[in-house]
Amino acid sequence: MITILIPGKPIAKQRPRFARIGKGVRTYSAQETEEGRFLMHLIEQVKDPLDGPLAVSMQFFMQRPKSHFGTGKNVAIKKPSAPEWPTSKPDLDNYVKFAWDCCNGVVWRDDAQVVRVLAEKRYAKDSCTIIFVNEIAAGVCDE
Repeated sequence: MITILIPGKPIAKQRPRFARIGKGVRTYSAQETEEGRFLMHLIEQVKDPLDGPLAVSMQFFMQRPKSHFGTGKNVAIKKPSAPEWPTSKPDLDNYVKFAWDCCNGVVWRDDAQVVRVLAEKRYAKDSCTIIFVNEIAAGVCDE
């Protein structure tokens, strides 16, 4: 099993941007810097892309907003009304898409190798993304 830790706020995939240049239109990614940072962490932690069928688990941890905590002397105490799970945007699938695109060719050779996926977004003290990749042994999925 490979465990990959990407520190910092999880990044969600954004829609491509378009710029008009004369009579033409150019498409560009507004996330090139974020992709570079994410890739740098991946390359540091994964030496060679994996082959064969893979099971992938992704966990996206984000800090709670200040509104989930009290004020004054209660600033470190979570309000009883604070939700346990982050149900606001960005959507979980956008976090997965961003990580998936960055992992392709670095963690695994092709995303078609991934046969099982589990993903979740949670609140935590420190923001980060954790990716677990398991190679599935031959015969494990046979009927």
